[in-house]
Amino acid sequence: MAQEPFTVRWGILATGGIATTFAKDLLTNPATRSVNDVRHTIVAAASSSSESRAVEFLKDVGAPTSAKAYGSYHALAQDPNIDVVYVATPHSHHFQNAMLCLTAGKNVLCEKAFTVNAAQARLLVEKAKEKGVFLMEAVWTRYFPLSVKIRELVTSGKIGTVVKVNADLCINGSTDDAEKLSFSDKHRAVNMDLAGGALLDLGIYTLTWVFQILYLCQKAPADGSGKEKPKILAAIDKYHTGADALTSIICHWPKQRTMGIATSSWRVATTPDGEGSPAAGPACRIQGTKGEIQVFGPLYRPTMYRVIMFGGERGVVEEVECPIPKDPKIPGVKGEEELGWGHGMFWEADEVARCLRDGKKQSDLLTWEESIVIMDAMDEVRKQGDLVYPQEIESDVYDEKSPLNGSS
Repeated sequence: MAQEPFTVRWGILATGGIATTFAKDLLTNPATRSVNDVRHTIVAAASSSSESRAVEFLKDVGAPTSAKAYGSYHALAQDPNIDVVYVATPHSHHFQNAMLCLTAGKNVLCEKAFTVNAAQARLLVEKAKEKGVFLMEAVWTRYFPLSVKIRELVTSGKIGTVVKVNADLCINGSTDDAEKLSFSDKHRAVNMDLAGGALLDLGIYTLTWVFQILYLCQKAPADGSGKEKPKILAAIDKYHTGADALTSIICHWPKQRTMGIATSSWRVATTPDGEGSPAAGPACRIQGTKGEIQVFGPLYRPTMYRVIMFGGERGVVEEVECPIPKDPKIPGVKGEEELGWGHGMFWEADEVARCLRDGKKQSDLLTWEESIVIMDAMDEVRKQGDLVYPQEIESDVYDEKSPLNGSS
């Protein structure tokens, strides 16, 4: 008799756009992505504004009618029927919101960027260890089959020894006024009170591509000293709100003799057509001694890569399409309803489910240690660019009654 799939009961903390996308992905049929060992359901959602907003959210995403709606993050954290909480608030709120759930003994999947600074990230990890619960940063791109395959190509030596990774994620928010972006100053992209800026919003993806190749795939030394961490050289150009609008980062691993260049901006576009077609060029180039892998963006949701060989295989080009599967029974976005729904966040949810099933407290593909190393790198970028957020959101002091936790 076939074994029943392992079912995970999710609580959704916050009801904004990213929460909607994630929740709809949770409810897609796993068979559409050839998954049969795990499944997901939503048992509760919470809005900090009102219970009625949570009710509306659950209805909009097609959650089971039995799912509970809460007008408080605190109430969600106390629900005994939740296996894991997905924290979907802005980065400014991640530390307080995730700590609220961890303190309540809940497993947590927290949106990226993990926190505002590395000190906060370390405290989340310490609390997860203390409570004996699962914790993972929700860098969904890491779990795409495309990303998995590219890491396999790198570790197999397909393109030789990787020397350099260039990763770019820029979104054009420019206007005719060179001093002004198309975003309101209160928009999360440039709002300092929400830890806005290109670095935490877009740069986390470019650093993900640099790190999953040059750090995750790095061979740990036999002496047990751990993987080499990069030296950072960065430059930031600020918007008038104080947030970074253009950020460039060089990550250098001297002992490995490798380098990663990560660039992000709200002023220009990596892919002018908005879709990452080959005509726009690759958003990421992974360059080795025998060839290179090109990834076609946007880097948070790439759907195609190309392998180009040289030397004895000069001229050999392999182009691989990696479409994101759709569930035809769930309505798609406007104009594409007939295609069904599928955004790509379900793969990270599957990783969470398997970790919970197997008793793991962290994912092997994005460990606590690596999330902290990346936060350390972003701290150094901000230090070099003199980018400081308001003290309330930089603070590493957990306050259950903090306004960031929906308390007055």
